[in-house]
Amino acid sequence: QVQLVDSGGGLVQAGGSLTLSCAASGGTSKVYTLAWFRQGSGKERELVAARSWTGGSTYYAESVKGRFTISRDNAKNTVYLQMNSLKPEDTAVYYCAADSWNSIVTNTTPRFWGQGTQVTVYE
Repeated sequence: QVQLVDSGGGLVQAGGSLTLSCAASGGTSKVYTLAWFRQGSGKERELVAARSWTGGSTYYAESVKGRFTISRDNAKNTVYLQMNSLKPEDTAVYYCAADSWNSIVTNTTPRFWGQGTQVTVYE
């Protein structure tokens, strides 16, 4: 079983930055792909970014390319999402997730989830 604890959300003005963190624990959590999803009010869940445990594979949604960076500290078993140039449309609850790379990047619901952290971007 993998446990994920995500944090770092908050209220930020458009153009600002936030960094989300997700600490993973559990017997095999180190080998999973870690990812960030988001779900805005009235919107479908969206995969924002993902990074394989080796770092050899990375995914970004088109809407965040060039603005968001996913990084992973395998020694701490933690994944980060650095969010720059935030826009009001980035407002959502952000969830950390863990599973295999294929499960993350296809339309399969990942097995393991964090509790979510709210990001609100205002004009």
